[in-house]
Amino acid sequence: MRRLMIADGSDVVRKVGKRILSGMGFLVYEAPSGLEALVRCEAELPNILVVDAGLEGALDLIANIRRLPNGASVRIYYCVVEADLKKMMAGKRAGADDFLLKPFDRKILTSVFASQSMAA
Repeated sequence: MRRLMIADGSDVVRKVGKRILSGMGFLVYEAPSGLEALVRCEAELPNILVVDAGLEGALDLIANIRRLPNGASVRIYYCVVEADLKKMMAGKRAGADDFLLKPFDRKILTSVFASQSMAA
């Protein structure tokens, strides 16, 4: 089962994301802060990490994950509220692989993650 972590300060966003993604076959972890996400990633790297751009220390979290052993193997999605090119480029420079627009729903998450839920 593929491991996915949602790092977002909003309980609602984490719970909704967890419910949808768990139903798709992911083992979903939640982190309400960048520090907690980093600590959990140091213990066990997820296959996929979803990081909210509004999370305090979001860019540092992405950069720190990339520096971990095997950190380059984690697929990191940077969540933005609007397609803000400056913010998106900052996420890309920190090491994000791709972007998600918030708020996300079942349709968006299914289209982005369906092909990744069963891959090894």
